[in-house]
Amino acid sequence: MNRTILHADCNNFYASVECLYDPSLHGKPVAVAGDPDARHGIVLAKNYAAKSRGVATGNPLWLARQRCPDIVFVPPHFELYHKFSRRARRIYCEYTDRVEPFGLDECWLDVTGSERMFGDGRSIADELRLRVRRELGITISVGVSFNKVFAKLGSDMKKPDATTVIDSDHFKETIWDLPVGDLLFVGSSTQKKLTMLGVSTIGDLARADARLLERVLGKNGVMLWTFANGLDSSPVSAAGSEPPVKSIGNSTTTPRDLCSDDDVKLTLYMLAESVSSRLRAAGAICRTVTLFVRDSSLFSFERQARLPIPNRTSQSLFDCAFALYLRHKTGAPIRSLGIRASELLPCECEQLSFMPDVAAIQRRETIDAAVDGVRRKFGQTSILRGTILCDKRLASSPIASEHPFSRL
Repeated sequence: MNRTILHADCNNFYASVECLYDPSLHGKPVAVAGDPDARHGIVLAKNYAAKSRGVATGNPLWLARQRCPDIVFVPPHFELYHKFSRRARRIYCEYTDRVEPFGLDECWLDVTGSERMFGDGRSIADELRLRVRRELGITISVGVSFNKVFAKLGSDMKKPDATTVIDSDHFKETIWDLPVGDLLFVGSSTQKKLTMLGVSTIGDLARADARLLERVLGKNGVMLWTFANGLDSSPVSAAGSEPPVKSIGNSTTTPRDLCSDDDVKLTLYMLAESVSSRLRAAGAICRTVTLFVRDSSLFSFERQARLPIPNRTSQSLFDCAFALYLRHKTGAPIRSLGIRASELLPCECEQLSFMPDVAAIQRRETIDAAVDGVRRKFGQTSILRGTILCDKRLASSPIASEHPFSRL
């Protein structure tokens, strides 16, 4: 039996919410952007007026202004976006208990079991669009199909505020002529490799030799071939379920280049404390620490090492990351740093011992937990390491938790 899967995508989500709260922005080209003074000066989201002038997500602000001189930049308000995301999901959950988020602004819904009550997939999609527009003041585009991949593709095909159906009988005519880059998980690097194989459309991918794709792209090649042929059978997760966390990490772009080991040490301490606190909140310890470095020329690399004893103390995370930095530094000024903890284990697996090394980790864990408690009660800056106060500008650098490096 065919499933009925919807993919709901909030149109220009960040920018739409900002325009909703500031009526003076209506009709103007608007971009939600980072802080250029903190060197986070890129476009995070834009509305259709800005997009029509050539502004794209990820553009530096100078380029966005060059393409659209009258563009209005507004700072992001993530707490507001989270609130709207939760409200949209509450609406979706009135139609099915199978609602799987895909970022803040997108969700899959399996409405196979809801059609007798609410109508077919298109009817449910149209009703969702009406309700979100009326109750939240923003618009969504909805793809309707028999699997998750094609539902996602459908929501991207017509925007804004549109419903697109890709059914099992006519999907080849509907999507096989589309660029292969439109397919889920075909990024720019994968698209280049496919182009070298003569694969430029989704249909080309579907007709390609799966064994050749596997040789070139590994198991991802077979997965993409399966997607193109409409054979995706992945389920939509139940509302409220969370996939297991594979890693926890934070990164930051600093307000100035880091030119000395002391600068790096200060930033890594802040990152290590943040990751350590998040590990405690997740009830996990880690075996492996990964260091991410991007220099002022935008060259980047990652290096990783295993901890001698799995734990989550900020000092252990810092020591491992700083040792990796000293071993692999190139001498170039550094623009961004990140720390990621992986190979996570439940905290119940933490070793208990009176041996000196383990006992020292246990003491540090007690101190870190106490610091977490003080910060929860009195604020993040209520207690700081003395070394962090040596450079107030670096100490004020935001620790990004939404960076792709942060959670894999």
